Amino acid sequence: MSRILYGSTEIAGAIAIMAADILAAHREMPALVGIRRGGLILCDRLADIVKHKTGKAPQRGIIDINLYRDDWTRARALPQVGKTEIPFRLDDQRVVLVDDVLFTGRTVRAALEALVEFGRPSRIELAVLADRGFREMPIHADYAPFRIPTALEQRVNVYFQGQDGHTADEVVLDD
Repeated sequence: MSRILYGSTEIAGAIAIMAADILAAHREMPALVGIRRGGLILCDRLADIVKHKTGKAPQRGIIDINLYRDDWTRARALPQVGKTEIPFRLDDQRVVLVDDVLFTGRTVRAALEALVEFGRPSRIELAVLADRGFREMPIHADYAPFRIPTALEQRVNVYFQGQDGHTADEVVLDD
């Protein structure tokens, strides 16, 4: 059974608050790096808001974590690796890593491992739309507007308008 927890209006408001919080946290604008798939769309939305508020587009990158996953050797097929695009230096920069849902922390761990291959940021922060708990690693989100209590067997999915045919933004809880 699926239940819509948040719709387009709530998601738009949450993303606007995240962008404001990210900008307020430090004087210099951070680089935004989206984790491929859901994190990429959220990253683009945050970048648009930052540009609208400041008049300047933040540096934006995309990271694919498939080769850094700790479970890829258990998969039946080889991982489908997407392109990582970080067209700027990370050394001594504040970076906000962006994903849609934080669960066990394993995706973020893989992203951190991949990210440091591109340089040594001064600080890496994590922004997620939904934090559902059940961490298996000591990872937390610095920015997470939706903290959703779940049972371990439930799933939290974020769907963005235009992604895979979805007509609206939704955060959905699947039992």
